[in-house]
Amino acid sequence: IMKIAKDLNYDVIEKNISVEEAKMSEEAFFTGTAAEVTPIIQIDDVEINRGVPGTFTKKIQEIYFNVIRGRISEYNNWLTQV
Repeated sequence: IMKIAKDLNYDVIEKNISVEEAKMSEEAFFTGTAAEVTPIIQIDDVEINRGVPGTFTKKIQEIYFNVIRGRISEYNNWLTQV
């Protein structure tokens, strides 16, 4: 996901953040093997992006799903054919 974001010319910074900092986010998502790319629309009682997935999140999610389905040849070396 970080590589995809960098390829889209976004700055990528990896750091620990507090829950309060996360609540101030314009957008947020979980990512990982099981989560893939899952939007976070609320933390405690605070809505993120008015409770809907944001533009960046949806774009990363769309590209990710196309990558894992082999639709973007640039990332085909990430896949193992079975």
